[in-house]
Amino acid sequence: MSTVGHIKDLPTRKLGISMTKKNIDLEYVALEKKDKVIKDICKEAKTADVIFLGPDPDREGELIAWHIGQEIEQVVKKPEKIKRITFHEITKQAITDALTHPSAVDLNKVSAQQARRVLDRWVGYEVSPVLWKKIKKGLSAGRVQSVVLRLICDREEDIKNFKPEESWSIETLGVLSDKSKLPLSLTHIKKKKINITAKDQAEKVVEQLKQETYSITSISDTKRSKKPHAPFTTSTLQQAAYQQLNFPAAKTMQLAQKLYEGVPLDDDQTPIALITYMRTDSTRIAETAIKEARGFIKGTYGENYLPSKPHVFSTKSKGQDAHEAIRPIDISWTPERVARYVEPGLHKLYSLIWRRFVACQMHEAQYAQRKIIVNGGPFTLSATGSTLLFEGFLKVYNVADEEQEAQTSKLPADIADGATVALTAIIPKQHFTQPPARFSEASMIKEMEKTGIGRPSTYVAILKTIRERAYTELDDKKRFVPTELGITVTKLLVEHLPKIMNISFTAEMETDLDKIAHGDLQRDKLLRDFYTTFSRDLASFKEDAGSGRALEETPIMCPSCGQAKLVIRFGKAGPFLGCPTFPACSFTSNFIREADGTITIVAPEQPALLEETCPQCGKQLRRVMGRFGAFTACSGYPECKYIHQKIAQFPCPKCGGQIGERSWKGKVFWGCRNYPTCNFSISGEIAEQPCPQCASPYLRKRKTTKGEMLVCPNKECGYSTPQ
Repeated sequence: MSTVGHIKDLPTRKLGISMTKKNIDLEYVALEKKDKVIKDICKEAKTADVIFLGPDPDREGELIAWHIGQEIEQVVKKPEKIKRITFHEITKQAITDALTHPSAVDLNKVSAQQARRVLDRWVGYEVSPVLWKKIKKGLSAGRVQSVVLRLICDREEDIKNFKPEESWSIETLGVLSDKSKLPLSLTHIKKKKINITAKDQAEKVVEQLKQETYSITSISDTKRSKKPHAPFTTSTLQQAAYQQLNFPAAKTMQLAQKLYEGVPLDDDQTPIALITYMRTDSTRIAETAIKEARGFIKGTYGENYLPSKPHVFSTKSKGQDAHEAIRPIDISWTPERVARYVEPGLHKLYSLIWRRFVACQMHEAQYAQRKIIVNGGPFTLSATGSTLLFEGFLKVYNVADEEQEAQTSKLPADIADGATVALTAIIPKQHFTQPPARFSEASMIKEMEKTGIGRPSTYVAILKTIRERAYTELDDKKRFVPTELGITVTKLLVEHLPKIMNISFTAEMETDLDKIAHGDLQRDKLLRDFYTTFSRDLASFKEDAGSGRALEETPIMCPSCGQAKLVIRFGKAGPFLGCPTFPACSFTSNFIREADGTITIVAPEQPALLEETCPQCGKQLRRVMGRFGAFTACSGYPECKYIHQKIAQFPCPKCGGQIGERSWKGKVFWGCRNYPTCNFSISGEIAEQPCPQCASPYLRKRKTTKGEMLVCPNKECGYSTPQ
């Protein structure tokens, strides 16, 4: 039986944490709609000979086991019948082994999860209301979420303050006596590394290069090997899936969960698990899996691809080292075999995991490298080439960076020291240093892993939250850009709560949580130490909140009253400029912030008169820009309050009334005009044409992997066609 995730949590309408000199107590309540789940499980437990608790093998799973175990203990006569089992792959062997080696709930892991939950509750529950007073209602703070937002804001500040530096390189083509060509780059002048910073300087060097004669003074040949990558951890899987498959982190974890829980293969009635547990920091591999991989490599690719000893990969983090790396459970289920049974997304992700795992136990790739030095007068030029001698693991896992490296230019083989080289096509190239790049999902996860903030199980939720709270948005390259709101919140938190916004402190807290899980630190000691500083800073923050809202003043004088400089405020529709003398002056305006930080007023779009007339008063209709987008209304407002609404050609299926098109926060939906008497609605856009297979009077417009489609809203029908 399934608990369907957590069954209990802290209450939503109060803190749920009480702290005395002796104890820190947590109040747990059943989650919404989980009372029946608990009741049904306890009912079955009453008559069971033994009860096995088998949630996921991590801290969240341990807390679920602890909670449901407590509920079961209240109805069974012998609590010793309740046993905890853990497994990292859902196979018959793994489950059987778990059943024959039961244990008890690991209270250290439970304490670690509780500590994380209390820390997050303190920050979220105590800080968020202060943000409401200082900025606007509905905002939230998070212990890790706010630090991630700070990283994004700091990066944006670095980009804004970046000053590009100019440099020049000089490329040329050397021609040998046999007409073979040698691409060369100028590296040194008078044995000093080149440092050309201006166009006139580069042009002068080009003219000097033309005056000299050149010959080869050094040829060096070396061999280099490239080792395969470690098998996937949660973060490296999310990064690779984003970079290679263009999968957002959330999609990657949803698909990985399905692969772990099992999908039907040969037998439609029997799902088969394809990968091990997908939340892990570890690159460790079970001995049985290594033996299986080595046997497969030898039999499929030959002994040349099999190293003499298995590759072992070190794991930096100790957070989730109890779990293996992410790998296929049965290597004989190749991506080719699996393809015909699963959807494309599952196949792509499984193929990525399978190839990465098999490759990690294969031979290194071997390259031959050649470096040629050419001298003439004061100038030194060089050419470097690389040739792939043996593909090794690249036969299985050949992604963009390895592929590019394998195709590096090849240099002539039959050349010797002293050979004369004639330079042709000497080309100076201008370069500018580039600002640091904004974070994508993949690079943000990599940064979180590098700095030690968050854990694999929290990455997706954190990135989702900072988008949903409108603290960040994505640019055209799907990289995080902090919004005005995100920047304002971050500045306020850094100023008043410096410790919880400190990246190193947050990383150390993750380490301490790991110590609790390993039994090396007491839960309440960590919580008390944290709260001592936090409560002091919070009290100061609350006191400051009484002084009014945090408003950023701009250099723009109010064009309406001329009495004060405009400030940035935040409303339901986002940030805007307003006069600080409100209500004496009610001037407001939209604005844009330029790349250099300059703020410019955006003039409101003027209503445009239309040819159509109002059906109620006969005056012209006009197109007006409102808070949630453009709409058509009577030009006689406020005397006439008519607003045009598109009416569907079919009646409401619930009450027979009219169905009108509406918009809410930029999103279109259709709803019955008899609301609230009738609450019928249709989300998204529709096509007013009947379904040819059933009686539905309309079709829904949907974007799918196949493109834009028209889909019947009747699930039993299943009709769809390209739009």
